[in-house]
Amino acid sequence: MSTLRDLAEEHTALRPADIDHLHRIAGDWQLLSDLSFADLLLWVPVDGDGTFLCVAQVRPTTAPTAYLDDQVGRIVGGAEVAHLEVAHRQGRIWREGDPVWYGDVPARHEAIPVRLRTGDGEAGEVIAVVGRDTNLSTARTPSQLELNYLTTADDLAQMIADGTFPPPRHPGETTSAPRVGDGLVRLDANGKVTYASPNAQSAYRRLGYASHLVGEDLAKLHRRLAGDPLEGTDAGNAVLAALRGEAPPRREIDARGATMLTRALPLMPAGVPIGALVLVRDITEVRRRDRALITKDATIREIHHRVKNNLQTVAALLRLQARRVAMPEARVALEESVRRVASIALVHETLSMSSDEAVEFDGIVDRVASAATEVAATEVSVGMRRRGTFGVLPAEIATSLVMVLNELLLNAVEHGFPPADEEAGAPSPSPSPADAARPQAVVSAPRPEVVVSAHRARKQLHVTVTDNGRGLPEQFDAERGGNLGLQIVRALVTGELRGTIDLRNGADGGTEAAIVVPLARGTTDRLTGRAGPP
Repeated sequence: MSTLRDLAEEHTALRPADIDHLHRIAGDWQLLSDLSFADLLLWVPVDGDGTFLCVAQVRPTTAPTAYLDDQVGRIVGGAEVAHLEVAHRQGRIWREGDPVWYGDVPARHEAIPVRLRTGDGEAGEVIAVVGRDTNLSTARTPSQLELNYLTTADDLAQMIADGTFPPPRHPGETTSAPRVGDGLVRLDANGKVTYASPNAQSAYRRLGYASHLVGEDLAKLHRRLAGDPLEGTDAGNAVLAALRGEAPPRREIDARGATMLTRALPLMPAGVPIGALVLVRDITEVRRRDRALITKDATIREIHHRVKNNLQTVAALLRLQARRVAMPEARVALEESVRRVASIALVHETLSMSSDEAVEFDGIVDRVASAATEVAATEVSVGMRRRGTFGVLPAEIATSLVMVLNELLLNAVEHGFPPADEEAGAPSPSPSPADAARPQAVVSAPRPEVVVSAHRARKQLHVTVTDNGRGLPEQFDAERGGNLGLQIVRALVTGELRGTIDLRNGADGGTEAAIVVPLARGTTDRLTGRAGPP
């Protein structure tokens, strides 16, 4: 289904600023829907011909919906939208008219004009209309709670018509907020409580306040609960600033081991400050779980740190043993083991500094490549280059892949480029007399280089390690041939990583190892900041 922006851009002449304002309303109007016990539909005029297009819809969580079918994308005109036309043309809230029927459901229509205030704070022109449609099939005498809900909803509706709802968002403000059903407190212009829902009363009781809230000065109450009895302290100032709209409206209050999230919304219908709406929610259990997760994450990072230390200890012991071994073959084997253990330790070192079980793999590849050129047993100076990006990989992929790349890079450096004396000892064909008489161009050999390339496509990670060396031997068997390092590579790629590897000569010379690794469902792609497709 098309988004609000898509529909508005395709069918209307609304400006980007107008559409942004409609987005803000649609992001915050669940509050108004729940307080109104009504469906809200956002209608925009189409081409000035008396027709309207529904670009967004929200259903109440406090009452039955008036629409079983989704109305987004519907274009209507004529008598069906007469109330929308009045609100749009006259710029006032429309509440007249008899109930209408949608199948077997009777509904009451209301229409609220939507304005976007100008840069100088003046109310601008009407850019859209919010339809407030209430299911009347369960109509009855409203309770005190419902009356307070409806009164507050009317104030917010007027603020939409004034262009003051939703209020501007403060820098760094989060979008999470309590719902109406979590707890509602209504304040007068002096900041005193005129109504508190039962759920709100229960939330304050968890904080240690057992008396009734009505008549209390909320700022002073929060100071007492937070242990700041003096005026002008942070707890009281935060509440007052939020009620005036001068600070982020969402605050947390901690008292007696309980935590409550609050959202303060100043009520200023027609520009007159009449009080405020405060939504509250007991989040004690949520914060307890957050603390448990933080403790768990810290424990996991500590485990990775200790594993890294243990692996480095093992590598140091193997290095000491290698120095005491007289047989060259045994010394080489121990030194290769040291490098393999060190590459795994590198992953655990990165995980010990990460907040989750995933690592930025590009930095690890760069460090492994740099180490390969430093420790490789060769006299040839080989350059290393990375092309593309690996992004963020989960630990189970990163640990095996770093060993694979370590082996491939070492093989490329040590076996891909012959020593200088070997090249010098190779016989060269004798030139013919004609060739000897012809001036010879000086051709410089390309600099030895190994390139690691990576990209993602179709839930797979494609990795290529390419060198410009002498290539594979003529009788090389890609399935069975190779040293222990290549056997480890094949075992890890096909086993742990469940991928494929193709070892071949490059089209322009040298050797090319192409690896394809499937990425697990939901693997985070930090290149785009989104979770990977399921």
